[in-house]
Amino acid sequence: MDLLYFYGGFPEPFLKQNERFLRRWQNERIERFFKDDLRELTQLQDFGTIALFSELLPERVGSVLSINRLAHALQINHRTAANWLNTFDLFYYSFRLSPYQSRKIASVRKEKKLYLWNWSSIPDEGSKFENLIASHLLKYCHYLHDYQGHLTELAYLRDSTGREVDFIVSFENKPWFAVEVKSKDTTISRALKYFKAKLDIPYNYQVIRTTGKDFVKDGIRVISAAKFLSGLI
Repeated sequence: MDLLYFYGGFPEPFLKQNERFLRRWQNERIERFFKDDLRELTQLQDFGTIALFSELLPERVGSVLSINRLAHALQINHRTAANWLNTFDLFYYSFRLSPYQSRKIASVRKEKKLYLWNWSSIPDEGSKFENLIASHLLKYCHYLHDYQGHLTELAYLRDSTGREVDFIVSFENKPWFAVEVKSKDTTISRALKYFKAKLDIPYNYQVIRTTGKDFVKDGIRVISAAKFLSGLI
């Protein structure tokens, strides 16, 4: 689990497990992304500013993303910033999650949360860990949809009062399970307890990085990330 957290989910650096190789691989991946993929397959210009734009993203992982703030930081317009983000998503550089919508809660509507496919480049440890879980949950949803043919969706929970849970997976348009990610804290999340009852979510997990944890309290399973991830597929 620690190796996956540090080296990321791409095969080359994970199998090498060498910090120098990881740094070189990260640099080469960025170079290929901007010089090869974007230049050859899109009509985007101003790659210098786009590269600066990408450098602002790792510190915003796991947060509700303000496109206006990104645009203001680089003095570009909102439409340009939105188009660049869409392109990054299309080329598997990043992905974003929408807030879950339900009549039972006063959900926020438009704000999306940002994640990167290469979480090894994220500086904040908590955000990196949350990104790791997000990536595996999204791949699990893709597997259930593409291979099994089920309608699944990954979103996050947030209402107008600011209560938030990191992830919710819906199955055939119904809440299936919710996940709150904590590095070490085993105290049950109040927001997770609230949404569990409000939305009648069948399964609820508080996933922590600490190994060897697995217990149930208040109908919520506190479980180590390694064990949780091993049960997805």
